[in-house]
Amino acid sequence: PYTNRRRFLRLTLGSTLFISSGRAFAGKRPTDVEQILRLQVFLDNHHFSPGAIDGHMGQFTRSALAFYNLHKKRREDDWSTTLKEAEQAIPESLTTHRITKAESQLIAPLPESIAERAKLKKLPYTSLSEFIAERYHVRESFLAKLNRDLNLKTAGAGDLVVVPHVKEVFRIEGIPKLKHFPEDASKKACHVFVDTSKRVASIYRSTTLLAAFPITHGRPSLVPRGRWKIQNMLTTPTFRWDERMLKEGRPSENFHILPPGPNNPVGILWAGVNKRGIGLHGTDSPDTIGRSQSAGCIRFANWDAIRLPQFLSPG
Repeated sequence: PYTNRRRFLRLTLGSTLFISSGRAFAGKRPTDVEQILRLQVFLDNHHFSPGAIDGHMGQFTRSALAFYNLHKKRREDDWSTTLKEAEQAIPESLTTHRITKAESQLIAPLPESIAERAKLKKLPYTSLSEFIAERYHVRESFLAKLNRDLNLKTAGAGDLVVVPHVKEVFRIEGIPKLKHFPEDASKKACHVFVDTSKRVASIYRSTTLLAAFPITHGRPSLVPRGRWKIQNMLTTPTFRWDERMLKEGRPSENFHILPPGPNNPVGILWAGVNKRGIGLHGTDSPDTIGRSQSAGCIRFANWDAIRLPQFLSPG
């Protein structure tokens, strides 16, 4: 961990950056990158995801804070209390990751064409930057800023990378293949509310708010609004790539089955619902969550999708 984190962040992110003493002022949003970074890590650790961590006070950080405060039964805009909690819980917002030989073997190039990708056994990460960014829930551009003295394109086993100090590190190599989740009676009272205006999926047990994650939702014409029921849930899914299905919501005979992996279009988890072709799932492009539109499903960053079975199950 970096004990002199303010000096490190100032040198890393630019001399014009305002670095405060770390105190939280009631009623004011933080402008200090270190405060925002710590707040994002804190919220992520409590299952109120700010999206990809980037040290920027954007829409999803503000939304995550509001949902966390609702969870704590206080005002949605109570910045000062949450910042104080983050200061106490996250004394170091950054840590380091040493690349291993096994991790460097998780990376390989991918062909551009869907037909060629369908011939592969898996769809791996295509760069070390992509791998580490997903592992630590961070935006790749921000990861590059944190590591200006390290070329992530040429880095390899043994190199040390500065990363956000998140608690639930996304370990792709630890995800079981084709794990099917059974109905779980203890989760019968849980439900997820998909808000397409806020682009957030919030999870409740009865009326108690448990978590909230940013999402990308499908086109309104393809996403039937109403009450859905989760019918199945599994890890490392394959994906039936069908251009007509993606554009019109109708299957065709011209399709490809894409293998599993972090670069599968539905990511590393699929939760199918009782609407044809619709599900809650991961993604191969976490930076687009909340910033683009999917074909017809509800898409989460992989590091958030893998947390869904903690709260939800088929049934």
